[in-house]
Amino acid sequence: MTTPTLLVLDAEPLPRLGRLTGRARVEHADGTTLADRLPEADVLLVWDFASHAVREAWPGKGPRPRWVHTASAGVDHLMCPELADSDTVVTNARGVFDRPIAEYVAALVLAMAKDLPRTLRLQGERTWRHRESMRVAGTRACVVGSGPIGRAVAQTLTALGITTALVGRTARPGVHGPEELDQLLAGADWVVAAAPLTDDTRGMFDARRFGLMQPSARFVNVGRGQLVVEDDLVDALTGHRIAGAALDVLNSEPLAPDSDLWRVPDLIVSPHMSGDTIGWRDELGAQFVELFESWAAGGPLENVVDKKRGYVPGH
Repeated sequence: MTTPTLLVLDAEPLPRLGRLTGRARVEHADGTTLADRLPEADVLLVWDFASHAVREAWPGKGPRPRWVHTASAGVDHLMCPELADSDTVVTNARGVFDRPIAEYVAALVLAMAKDLPRTLRLQGERTWRHRESMRVAGTRACVVGSGPIGRAVAQTLTALGITTALVGRTARPGVHGPEELDQLLAGADWVVAAAPLTDDTRGMFDARRFGLMQPSARFVNVGRGQLVVEDDLVDALTGHRIAGAALDVLNSEPLAPDSDLWRVPDLIVSPHMSGDTIGWRDELGAQFVELFESWAAGGPLENVVDKKRGYVPGH
């Protein structure tokens, strides 16, 4: 059997692929060279999951890899009509980020409930100001997105005593359908966006949806930045139509230093780090190596993305 060519769309630090020595011819590309290198590749590892280079290079001439793996949960950064319509199999990093993101959401919920951002500001000002904080047990959450990340978030919030409703693309046992979303938003103390970015979810959190929420509600986005109409969120916060929000993903990343989002009251902004725990890159590399070994042996691939829907089906 001919040794397959594995092309890596690089980002630092590079993945550890030592286990594939002698079993794959590993080549490297960046955004400027990817289009020229694609025709020679059997497999493409999108290690630079923040790049849009695949989406831009894929429509070019010549053969294309039989399999593309992205070291991320989302696939919107690489999908284009030509890839979606091709026979190429696309897989993602499903399973690596579930628990870390769920922990991060729980941390944000507790931080907002216990007013920790203000405590830190007052400490910096050397100001002693006693306040009362919110009890999370007994509150209600609506988690939008019923994939592994959304399910892990729901389980973690439930463990905190929060009554949690999970909303997915279709209704099924334990999951509410999209037709129930508006009603659930109206009764939620916490709204967590953990959905993939699709044509149906783009801009789903807009002025109308924020208007449905209680004035005491808090909103958290750990899905994709484009799920949210950011100007509408800013209006909801500055107009006190919701009590607070936290964004770990944004429409434009990195967020520009002069962006107004840095100065919005009651908004926590973090740099797309909710799933990035110590050692996460090693986990991503090990996951890909295991997938490659199965693929090279003629076995089935896990985490196969439905390219039309934009996520792994079955949840």
